[in-house]
Amino acid sequence: MNNSVITKETFSFLKELAKNNNKEWFLDNKITFKKHEADVKSFYENVQERLNAHDEIEKMKMFRIYRDVRFSKDKTPYKTHFAGSFSRLGAHLRGGYYLRIKPGETFMATGFWEPNKEDLFRIRKELEMDASEFRSVINKKSFKDIWGELEGDGVKTAPKGFDKEHQNIDLIKKKQFIFVRNFKDKEVLSTSFIEEVDKSFKTIRPYFDLMSDILTTNLNGESLLD
Repeated sequence: MNNSVITKETFSFLKELAKNNNKEWFLDNKITFKKHEADVKSFYENVQERLNAHDEIEKMKMFRIYRDVRFSKDKTPYKTHFAGSFSRLGAHLRGGYYLRIKPGETFMATGFWEPNKEDLFRIRKELEMDASEFRSVINKKSFKDIWGELEGDGVKTAPKGFDKEHQNIDLIKKKQFIFVRNFKDKEVLSTSFIEEVDKSFKTIRPYFDLMSDILTTNLNGESLLD
């Protein structure tokens, strides 16, 4: 089954799970959970198929429902949402896609959540040298209408070796370079939700193309790939 909708029944199950987040209830309802999990996985596979029409996706990953509670104050054993990510293909295509389905808290995210030390330094050096193209991409109206403002944690003043008075310090301070779009339940349950997800992911491509170019070249524009 190639499922292209998120159903009210799936939302109802997640709401019930939130009210009964314990092992006994979950085991009693595991057959029902497996059905909804399969339906949502089919939805994510449909998203992947659409993504591959305008990008190259290496893999889709659905996250497990079980929570790791070892280092958490919240000891509830199960997540009350479904989530999955889509990895782009190869070292030349950077960035990633994420989608979480949860009543009242559905959102999608794209970008660079935890760039490694080398990638983060390369991005910062590019922004130090010239951020005009970066700003042009993220401030385009058609982009901002969907994705809004750049999000992500950052340092308080300036990273080591960078001028805290630099004109692009607002960007250089970033440790994450992500965009998030939230959805109301009515939108998620609409038959057009999957088209809206795909359109949103498609709109991020100029940002991914620019960042991929930055992360696969040195400051002279020479390729770092073999």
